[in-house]
Amino acid sequence: MPEMLLTEWFIYLLTGAFVGLAAGLLGIGGGLIIVPVLTSVLAYYMDSTQIVHIAIATSLATIMVTSLSSVRAHHQHGAVRWDAFKLLTFGVLIGAFIGGWVSQYLNARALSILFGVIELLIAINMLLAIKPNPSRQLPGLMGNTFAGVIIGKLSSIVGIGGGTLTTPYLVWNNISMHQAIATSTAVSLPVAVAGTIGFILAGMQAEDLPPYTTGYVYWPAFFGIILTSIFTAPIGARLAHRLPVAPLKRIFGVFLLLLAAKMLFFSH
Repeated sequence: MPEMLLTEWFIYLLTGAFVGLAAGLLGIGGGLIIVPVLTSVLAYYMDSTQIVHIAIATSLATIMVTSLSSVRAHHQHGAVRWDAFKLLTFGVLIGAFIGGWVSQYLNARALSILFGVIELLIAINMLLAIKPNPSRQLPGLMGNTFAGVIIGKLSSIVGIGGGTLTTPYLVWNNISMHQAIATSTAVSLPVAVAGTIGFILAGMQAEDLPPYTTGYVYWPAFFGIILTSIFTAPIGARLAHRLPVAPLKRIFGVFLLLLAAKMLFFSH
């Protein structure tokens, strides 16, 4: 048993290191990697019908820490548009909490398919390098609140933090790509906080949960992932200002296609 636990921890540490780097470098929610990895690892180490819920909730909880670490590095480069962040925050908080709360009414298969479809669309977007036409200006509080609710709800219910949805939204509203990536990293924080609270409350009455969980959040995986992601996220954020991100996104898009296929055919 100790050997199994050690192997499980090693996987979480390795996942965290990769997730932090990718989140900081590409401005994506770490959940795109964490959720597929956790569903596989948890399915191997435990027998539960709640594995997808646990993976998504735990992913959101880790993003609370990863986004803090990453946004600090972006802020040091003066890339975060705090005015846009403030306009989006209220709607994002509402949407993310709703997303986490309604998860209890969806079974594991439905959540897997929803995650797989969203990840597939994100992968295709990365491979084709589709960019929204920056033909408009950022709307006011009402427009951003509405957008924030949509971003928060979709991001929370599949545990992806929000960066993958916030970045194209900001670019569409005439904010530069570097600023959009940095700002979306900041927006991931309220998504993760509100979504995690929603998942914890939703899972309080759930049955068939493993030990060391609060609601749907599985703490061994949470601590294993954040122990390395807090160090690699700022490294990724710094590299984002030096490396050509476009070719890296295409490579990562292929990787996401494989993860999306895994979630679409997840059997639980």
